[in-house]
Amino acid sequence: MQSSTKKSQNIVIGIFVGLVIFALGILTNARLHVLQAVTPNISNADSADTTPADFAPFWKVWNLIDAKHPNAATVDDQTRIWGAIKGLVATLDDPYSVFLDPTETENFDAAISGEISGIGIEIGVKNGVLTVIAPLKDSPAEKAGLRPGDTIFKIDGKESSTLTVDEAIDLIRGKAGTVVNLTIFSEGNTNPKDVKIVRADITIPTLDTKELGSGIFMISFYNFGANADREFKAAIKTFDASTSSKLILDLRGNPGGYLDASVQIASWFIPKGRTIVVEKTTDAAKETIYKSQGYTLTKKDFPFVILVDEGSASASEILAGALQEYKIATLVGTTTYGKGSVQEVIPVTNDTELKITVAKWYTPNGVSISEQGLTPDMVVSISDADIEASKDPQLDAAKELLAK
Repeated sequence: MQSSTKKSQNIVIGIFVGLVIFALGILTNARLHVLQAVTPNISNADSADTTPADFAPFWKVWNLIDAKHPNAATVDDQTRIWGAIKGLVATLDDPYSVFLDPTETENFDAAISGEISGIGIEIGVKNGVLTVIAPLKDSPAEKAGLRPGDTIFKIDGKESSTLTVDEAIDLIRGKAGTVVNLTIFSEGNTNPKDVKIVRADITIPTLDTKELGSGIFMISFYNFGANADREFKAAIKTFDASTSSKLILDLRGNPGGYLDASVQIASWFIPKGRTIVVEKTTDAAKETIYKSQGYTLTKKDFPFVILVDEGSASASEILAGALQEYKIATLVGTTTYGKGSVQEVIPVTNDTELKITVAKWYTPNGVSISEQGLTPDMVVSISDADIEASKDPQLDAAKELLAK
């Protein structure tokens, strides 16, 4: 994702936050403050809106920074422009739209490709608070006991309420072997706790498979990354060729990923031509319907349970929501995260990107899960005591349900 010629891609991920495009191509070879006197108003040549924007306050503040702030000389002009673009997108009040500067673009592309350095955690803003969406499997964050729904109060002593999600990500990530200290609140606990976590080089896993006995095959599915549909195809073919007759798909802690991957995976279970998800833009007349490709398995009408929790987000909710509404699978666990918008990743320059919300998605029955999430057919919670005792009441409930 480093070339400006790459194709934009739709992505439904709840990990980073918002932005837009800012055209300053006329400012190539001169210091920006010199232009204040000659260009107080600038109109957008790429827009049908002919009303000029008054940029005089922008240039005035630029000049005042140069004239008065002791740190002005330490911030180069390009960094200021990136900051201006970030402020522009912040006016959208959308936590899922974000402009990614060169460093953030590099980090984002690495995360999507499955290679990152940090503690292995997906975070987002929920109800205005920095929240753990999911720790990745076998990551330092998971081993330190972080769970979906934990809220992050401080990062190395800095209050998260003063940070954007991208700033929080930058603070949490770091060189392998270094330590980050998080102050968190866990659900049901009124007192915060400090958790010291040693960063590591992390490869994001896609899935694992396991035969549980009693004819049950389980696919533990961790993310909808670039290779998810290919790896899932291999896993579901393994199930199809096995002696197992029942399936558990574990989407707990799966924060989502590519929309196309969720559609391809749903196509293994939903008959050809049936709607999987509907995208709706601000233009009510424009909507995109994603339909099943109708991939075939030898096994038919097998008992099927999907495990979900508050860490199941975006693409996970698309898949689980469609299979629940068609009554193909029974959902067991707790209410999902509730991330029902679609982002498109668009190159802005060779080393920057815009991730912007372009639509909201709806289940086949027209239900938006934004904020509210999916409600399982069988609600089963898991407590800290269960985890400490290595118990999994949600998985136990799924196995009991399949035994019937």
